[in-house]
Amino acid sequence: LQSTRRVLNSNSQLAVLRSDLHAVIVQGFLDVPGNLFQNKFSNPEELQNDIELKCLYDIVSLLEPSTDIQVLLYCLSSNLHDFVIQPSRSKEEFRKLASDFQLRWNFLLNAVSKAMTLNYAHSFG
Repeated sequence: LQSTRRVLNSNSQLAVLRSDLHAVIVQGFLDVPGNLFQNKFSNPEELQNDIELKCLYDIVSLLEPSTDIQVLLYCLSSNLHDFVIQPSRSKEEFRKLASDFQLRWNFLLNAVSKAMTLNYAHSFG
């Protein structure tokens, strides 16, 4: 949490992080079949069907100098409420939606981390 706040309060570190994320996601460095992430990330209107991509897009769009970490957490929480909690009509459906989101979110974050590492992203030091 402390290191996250440090990055959010540093214009230069935040600029490098945004640039690296842009390169990894938009320029197609993610190791996923069919460049799904590249295509979806470039068109925010199409993100409604891919919750984890919408969450990532929303978080990246909020990465500005001195962004409070609470804003990022609220963004993720709000998306989870809208796309996982609210649509659930039963406990079983909630469990399925939540586990599906968690699996896809972890896959996405692992793919981003791997791509940033393999491409020697400056923000991954």
